[in-house]
Formats: sequence, structure tokens, C-alpha cells
Amino acid sequence: MIEFKNVSFTYPSGAEALKEINVKIKDPDFIAIIGENGAGKTTFIKHLNGILKPTRGEIYINGLNTKKASVAELSRDVGIVFQNPDHQLFCETVEEEIAFGLKNFGFNKDIISERVTWALNLLDLTKYRKVSPFMLSGGERKRVALATILAWDPKILVLDEPTIGQDFNQKDKLRQFIIQLTSQGRTVIMVTHDVEFVADCNPKIIVMSHSRIITTGSAREVLTNFDILSKASVIPPQITQLFSQLSDLDLPQNIIDLYEAKQLIIDLTKRRLDNESL
Repeated sequence: MIEFKNVSFTYPSGAEALKEINVKIKDPDFIAIIGENGAGKTTFIKHLNGILKPTRGEIYINGLNTKKASVAELSRDVGIVFQNPDHQLFCETVEEEIAFGLKNFGFNKDIISERVTWALNLLDLTKYRKVSPFMLSGGERKRVALATILAWDPKILVLDEPTIGQDFNQKDKLRQFIIQLTSQGRTVIMVTHDVEFVADCNPKIIVMSHSRIITTGSAREVLTNFDILSKASVIPPQITQLFSQLSDLDLPQNIIDLYEAKQLIIDLTKRRLDNESL
């Protein structure tokens, strides 16, 4: 579905933001991109719908070379929700905001009405239907921006720092919805510093540092590799840090899941109590 071939990108200022990127993302995949500030993560995702074009190399989305396609063409299949929702909100009401993209893509009025209502319900925004998005909190505006993209149902959903401004319940709803999307054949790519959310979601991970991809792998492989995380200035999940300090208890060191950790500690406690009773 997505292929980067020897991609490099240099901004007009001379800053090289991507260096020799080679990666394939299959359909459907759930990918989290992590790394320090300035690693090239946001530059990477801006290439997915043609906002930026490679300085060198080629990018293919469903076989289409992004250098030969417009942003409008690519956006039908690739929807990006940016970190700052104010960069993509401009209509007078939330309802109009969600409907805008649907109108541009030529959906009829009945479908537009249906999809707007669906998106409002999904993201708990129904009560704000007639409200200006700029009257809402940062977290609420973030959900409006997400609704505008989800409404036209792109094949690839790209989320830049989706958990900023969201409470625990909203994060859990987002996690469940991402799982639902991938089960339906959608590809989800997420840029985030929220390593705890990454651990909860258990996606494949791309680690970036200094404009390069330094490793890829499963969440368990990457989030328990302290050397790689250190190179990318990423702090491991708290539960992983805790288990790294419990090696003398014969507990595994590759734990990222809180529920798995809970069960391991319960089992260890039961064994010790049983041994004491003998």
C-alpha cells in the first residue's frame, strides 16, 4: 500500500528532515512512529498525501507515485489529522466543518447528512453540532478535526499526536476505534510521544532519530529495547521500567501490557504463598 524508496527531503532552509528512508507499510497495518522532537516524524507523514514531495527518491501510495499526483487526489485515500487542529478548521459550525470534505469529494446530500451525524455521534460531538469549533476546548477541537477526516472514510488514516488533550475515556475510545478500523481493512499510522498509549495499542513501531529510521518491529520488541529507545530519546513505558527492576524475581523483562503484568504478579504472589504454606 505505502512504499518509500530511498526518500530524502530537504527544506528550503537547507535542513535535511528525511535521510534515505526505505520502508513498506502493508494493508491493513497499524503503525506507531516514535522518536525525539525533530526526528522527521511529521515530515514523514506530510509526504503521505503529497503536502511535501521527496527531494530524492520515490513514494508510492497504492502504486501511485506521489510526485505525479495532487494533494486532492491523494487525500481521498489518505486522511491526515494534524497535531494542531486549528490548522485544518475554518468553518462556522462543527456540522459545516465535517460536511466540507464530503461536499468536495462529491457525496450527495443524503450521504453527507448521514455521515455527519455518524461522525458527531462517534466522537461525542452531537451537542456541538451548531457551535463554532473555535468555541471548543483544545481536546474537543482535536475530535472535530478527526471527525472531518473519518466522515469521508479514507483507506489510510494518519494521526499526528492524537492523544494530546484527551482524557482517559477518550483515549480508550480512540484505541478501540483504531482496532475496529484495522479489523475492517483500514491502515492507521500514528505519530505520538505517548508511549503508554502505544503500549496499550500494541501496534507495529517505526523508530526515527535524526531524520532516519533506526529500527522497526513489534511493540514488545521495540518498547523493551532500552538501547534503541535511548537513541531516540524515548522513555520506556512505566510498567516496562518496573519489570526491568524485578529481574531477581524471575519475572520476564519484555512486558509492556499492564494487564499481563498484573496477572504475572498475581501468579508470582500465589506461588510464594503456596511455598510458604508447605
